[in-house]
Amino acid sequence: MTDFTQPQIEHPPRPLAQRLGAILWPSFFAACVATMVFFAFVDPLVLRDETFPDLYMTRAMGYSIGFFMFWLATASSSLFTWILLRPPSRFNRALPPD
Repeated sequence: MTDFTQPQIEHPPRPLAQRLGAILWPSFFAACVATMVFFAFVDPLVLRDETFPDLYMTRAMGYSIGFFMFWLATASSSLFTWILLRPPSRFNRALPPD
């Protein structure tokens, strides 16, 4: 059984820049690798012709949209990992006495 009467070590919150960096920086590199691998096999103009043939898009625009979609996916993965790894001392507080 957990004893909530003993004081627990309180971890101060990390600065916002450090939290954002821990989420966005690794996801940026993962998105770079995913973009390179994906577009090594898929031409953005062929993909556009197959999905949205009436949409005007250059090849560079297709690469950019693809990169930002990969970055969004990898950033959400990093965000959920960060949420799961937060210290439990922020949530396991002592209950007030009755």
